[in-house]
Amino acid sequence: MDDGRATDALDQTGELPFPAQNVRPPSRGRILRQYELIDRIRAYDPDVNEDAINRAYVFAMQRHGSQLRASGDPYFAHPIEVAGILTELRLDQASIITGLLHDTVEDTTATSAEIAKLFGDEVAQLVDGVTKLSQLELNSNRTKQAENLQKFILALSKDVRVLLVKLADRLHNMRTLHFIKKREKRQRIARETADIYAPLARRMGIQRFSGELEELAFQHLHPEACKTINEQLANLRAERAGAVATVTQKISAALEAAGIEARVVGREKRAYSIWKKLERKSISFSDVSDLYGFRVIVADAAQCYAALGVIHSAWSCVPGRFKDFISVPKPNGYRSIHTGVVGPSSTSVDIQIRSEEMNRIAEDGVAAHWRYKNSTYGYHPLDTRQADPLAPLRNLVEILEHGGDPEEFLENAKLEMFQDQVFAFTPKGDLIVLPYGATPLDFAYAVHTRIGDTTVGARINGEERPLRTALVNGDVVEILRSDIRRPVADWESVAVTGKARSAIRRLVRESEREEFATLGRRLAGHALRRVGLNPEEVNLEDARQRLNYETMDELYAAIGRGRLTGASLAEAAVPGFVRKSALGEPRLMIDNDHASDFVRGSDLMGGVALHFMPCCSPLPGDRIVGVLVPDRGVEVHTIDCDHLAEHDANEDQWIDLAWTDEAKRNGLALGRLVMSCENTKGVFAQVGKIISECDGNITNVRAQNRREDFIDLLVDVEVADSKHLNVIAASLRALPVVVDVKRLRG
Repeated sequence: MDDGRATDALDQTGELPFPAQNVRPPSRGRILRQYELIDRIRAYDPDVNEDAINRAYVFAMQRHGSQLRASGDPYFAHPIEVAGILTELRLDQASIITGLLHDTVEDTTATSAEIAKLFGDEVAQLVDGVTKLSQLELNSNRTKQAENLQKFILALSKDVRVLLVKLADRLHNMRTLHFIKKREKRQRIARETADIYAPLARRMGIQRFSGELEELAFQHLHPEACKTINEQLANLRAERAGAVATVTQKISAALEAAGIEARVVGREKRAYSIWKKLERKSISFSDVSDLYGFRVIVADAAQCYAALGVIHSAWSCVPGRFKDFISVPKPNGYRSIHTGVVGPSSTSVDIQIRSEEMNRIAEDGVAAHWRYKNSTYGYHPLDTRQADPLAPLRNLVEILEHGGDPEEFLENAKLEMFQDQVFAFTPKGDLIVLPYGATPLDFAYAVHTRIGDTTVGARINGEERPLRTALVNGDVVEILRSDIRRPVADWESVAVTGKARSAIRRLVRESEREEFATLGRRLAGHALRRVGLNPEEVNLEDARQRLNYETMDELYAAIGRGRLTGASLAEAAVPGFVRKSALGEPRLMIDNDHASDFVRGSDLMGGVALHFMPCCSPLPGDRIVGVLVPDRGVEVHTIDCDHLAEHDANEDQWIDLAWTDEAKRNGLALGRLVMSCENTKGVFAQVGKIISECDGNITNVRAQNRREDFIDLLVDVEVADSKHLNVIAASLRALPVVVDVKRLRG
């Protein structure tokens, strides 16, 4: 018995119940022999190169040598078991050899060049792909996990066999996970399996992998729930064993009487699937009606529909339980008819009807599409009976291409992998498969990114409906478009799919980047002049290289966003220059470190620390007062600061303060403005132009509360005094695109 696996309690189920968490299966002990591995491959590939398999087998044993696993088994038992798992998928010779060698480059002295020389370039490339994925094993750090998933998807899009080998590797590791002593490590591996590997396997249609990975992860993540459900299943199994046999016999008899040759298989629902249903529907174990289901396997699609007719004639159909995935397959190629009937003894029975070929695709997914033809092995895209096995990855690759930070990608990728489907149609009848709860906006992006970017509305079944409308099966959706790609930030809350959300975020980023770059181009010259440099004599390309921006647009965008100040730009362009203020002469920045140069008071003692408080951001020209705070020093507030009310009871600690002549003549302070503007193209440039013309220096700009029509901007500006800031605010209010401007206190 293999590590972590249990015997089949129902011989005909096809789905194995698993042992409770507190039961630790023994080590397998016996290792798959060379001739046994060859026999498994020869069963589906009579022309297998036995010499190559044998050489890879021996190479793995020799290189892993005396290394041991946590179970105490020789380490080389692991790659041999991985190769054995791959034979269950009937994979090609290169994949089997890759399974044998997948850890040699990472864990032994073997090199990629050596593997290429001994086993060929194809194997070397596959081993290299799996090695990179292994080195990128997901860890508890969410950002690192997200970055690694990005690389994972890129590797898989190039050769899906990398995924198949990696899934087999993860499956064997999960079967032996109980040998790892540290609970935290077991749970980390189980969590990444549940979050990444099992959904990927399901997305690729490899049911035999996804189901077992989910079940094994469940055992370690929720051991008590797993134990309880398995105990209840064991009790129920004893009670219902006869009923399962009876239903199987009656379905078989009905089909045989109709002249339909069929194989009827009873199956028990996995503990993890039961737990998810209990969690999703907030029901108890006794309320789960589909603990046992039945699979009817016939010769072809025509026989599937014939069998459906027989079953619906013999027993009443349960409304809402019928789904035809033969005429409308799932994106991963899954095809079957699902139905529910009130079966023998008036019990509700779930039935799946499929052909032998459909059954293999349901179990093996993408691997079922790789087969022998004319002495070659691979996916044959011209065979119209097959779905494109890489299709489930395409949306993930598109999400990756939209950019954004890694955590955003991880969020959107999980949305793509986890949700159920809704089937909608274009006006021309093309089928679009979407997650449950998807909207017309998701539909538009699923058709094409550019269609999504230019969407302004939608008609559903001929009627104009809001873009927030949740689509249902059979909806015909017509997208209404404009000629302008216009980002609408709040649309992200309308979208459900990861693809749509990532595309919307990308469009918003592109639009903002263009606006900030345009603003930055205008501000760069002003910024250089303010610090005493002639823009025509400055080579900004040198500055770009020194500041490590990839393009000039990125440099300009950084200036426009306030992330790059005029002083920093000038220093990068002309190292060693003397800084001048926005007003044309050298000025001193007013800060806490030199506060005594800018503030005086009759009761102010020398050496006392002064702190300009961010709650009111005092500027020269403001009336100011000091508050003596024990063990801190003197806080400097404007006389109208709301926070002074906290010190009303201690007015004896108040100190009269005033600005020094140095502050009035040569001070440079940070003023803060908040403004509401129309959300139109070029608004950033107009705001920046006005501030620049008023001799203000933008040090930071933040956009918030971005809506379809309006946007709020928070702008930090270097100014001489409060009067200077008021002039800038008044000038901004004169702009037609500006609705309101206020000084921000704090």
